[in-house]
Amino acid sequence: MTTRHVVVGVDGSDPSMAAVRWAAAEAAARRSSLRIVHAEASSMSSRQAAPGGSLHEEWVRDRIATACRETAERYPEVEISGGATSETAVKALLDEAQDGELLVLGSRGIGAASGFFTGSVALPVVAHATGPTVLVREDWHPDTADGELPVVVGVDLDHGFDPVLEFAFATAHRTGSLLRVVHMWRRSSIYAYPSALPDPKVGSDLRTVAQENLDSALAGWRARYPEVEAERVLLDGEVAPRLLEESAGAQLLVGGRRAHKHRMFPTLIGPVTHALMHHATAPVAVVPHE
Repeated sequence: MTTRHVVVGVDGSDPSMAAVRWAAAEAAARRSSLRIVHAEASSMSSRQAAPGGSLHEEWVRDRIATACRETAERYPEVEISGGATSETAVKALLDEAQDGELLVLGSRGIGAASGFFTGSVALPVVAHATGPTVLVREDWHPDTADGELPVVVGVDLDHGFDPVLEFAFATAHRTGSLLRVVHMWRRSSIYAYPSALPDPKVGSDLRTVAQENLDSALAGWRARYPEVEAERVLLDGEVAPRLLEESAGAQLLVGGRRAHKHRMFPTLIGPVTHALMHHATAPVAVVPHE
């Protein structure tokens, strides 16, 4: 029996069921087991005490049982376990993720009224998870997954990027996919005044330096995964919009999050990662790094 497992959090919503399908496919690719955890924003005692609470619990159990059965039929090689928790979703998911390779949550995208992709659950979970967390949109389905679609990773060379690259290269290796490594450099950042005219020579030099730095960062991972085709993409401009453009049609978008905890803002994850979580159409993996 394998001790490696992928954890997926469900609350009975359609986005969480899509997350189960994605997590099952990932568990099969990793040759890992799958742990399905039912958790909601409120504790179980609060849910049961609410009007109609017992009916809701029964409905959720039925949905989870159906998800387990359908997953077992599609991926008979994956060992599946499931269960509910009496804790609130944030605590339960963070506890479960401690022993897992990967935590998977469902996402409706921005403007969601329900499901895990609300500030009260997804943001603190992503902010405090010690391992990678993947957010899956509710329209994801195994039949729409395509191994020929690229894995896209955004790299910030000013911070610890190795965990992010490791996750991206390993994913591309498992899926046999092209890896597009996106690094942003900003020509405008060197000018003190918005009206200053950019010097083409300076811009060219900055791009050359950025390219050399990116090649240096990729060298070790290319040697470790020689079969992965890693395509570097150097872009000038705002980070989040360009990453979202590059990830259109990707099978997975990988980004990083600083692992340190901010005293005043404990759920702080950074504006770029926040934008990717809310606006990307592809599943988004958030990898903590120093």
